[in-house]
Amino acid sequence: MKIAFIKRNFSYHGGAEKYLASLIDFLKQENHEIHIFSNKWLNDAKINFHRVRILPFSSFLKAWSFNRNLKINLNEYDCVLSFERTTSQHIYRAGEGCHRKWLELRKQIEPFYKKISFKINPLHRYYLRLEKEIFEKTPLIIANSEMVKNEIIDSYKISSEKIIVVYNGVDLNRFSPENRRKFAQFKKEIEISEDEKILLFLGSGFKRKGLETLIKALPFVNENVKLLVIGKGNPEKYIKIAKKSGIYRRILFLGTQREIEKFYAISDLFVLPTLYDPFSNATLEAMASGIPVITTKNNGVAELIKDGSEGYVLKDLLNAQELADKINIALKNLSIMGFFARKKVEQFSIEEQAKKIIEVIKCLKKSL
Repeated sequence: MKIAFIKRNFSYHGGAEKYLASLIDFLKQENHEIHIFSNKWLNDAKINFHRVRILPFSSFLKAWSFNRNLKINLNEYDCVLSFERTTSQHIYRAGEGCHRKWLELRKQIEPFYKKISFKINPLHRYYLRLEKEIFEKTPLIIANSEMVKNEIIDSYKISSEKIIVVYNGVDLNRFSPENRRKFAQFKKEIEISEDEKILLFLGSGFKRKGLETLIKALPFVNENVKLLVIGKGNPEKYIKIAKKSGIYRRILFLGTQREIEKFYAISDLFVLPTLYDPFSNATLEAMASGIPVITTKNNGVAELIKDGSEGYVLKDLLNAQELADKINIALKNLSIMGFFARKKVEQFSIEEQAKKIIEVIKCLKKSL
């Protein structure tokens, strides 16, 4: 089939980009003709790249100009699948969730003036208008969790029959419990002592991902732990919080990392107290690596987690004491919970999820 994907930019650090890259790699092996409409992508002789120009001056202009300058004839392709908020596609994958719902949740953590800005900020106004048009006019929506599907239905009164849930997939070979043996010396390389248990936080956008709640929970964690913070974001605010709590030496801010499997390999527990995550790829990767996870009900991956089995799901998003209590319990049951985490995600390999995408495309093609 001749398949086109829409994604504004490629980055090694973005979960959606990494997932799309993995999906495309699988589709290339199946000899499909792949086209990418993007402002920036990696050079690849097996991919037909179409550059879409954007205005770089603000987030609003980037979003608006990308959609406006996206020139694509839907009749030329068996399927056009967009990973962006655009209006020219057969299928829209709502990987970023529902913006209206995200703004509602943000009100829990933002000061008064920020809440006012949600109503007048041109980016938010544009996204809400665009989102409504996308959900109403795009023939088919792929949600990456039941949570996102329900948010779309509740916010925009879209028929449930128009929305299909396909969870993200994970590379079960790259992210594996076997990496513990393979990267056994890595803990020494980054100068962490053997008697320290490692908590891993991985995500760009520290505020949304709940890093503040995690740092505030650390003083209540009973065991000797080291928190590794990986992702794109300004750590200054969080360093101040850590110093004020007297736990700064228990945290390593490591920025963005490419060989992320090494960090999963040495970690004991993955913690992501996120305010909103449609479906956190990092959580899935941690589970595939045989690590128990603690996250919140507002992470789509929570649908795969049973409390006390693969990890824990927090109901109170900002409760540091509740988070610390769950960390303390999990640290006493790492082996069995890590085993169940791996077993759960073995049914969500990137290959199996890519096959589901192909089936969705074939079914839609018949109906067009």
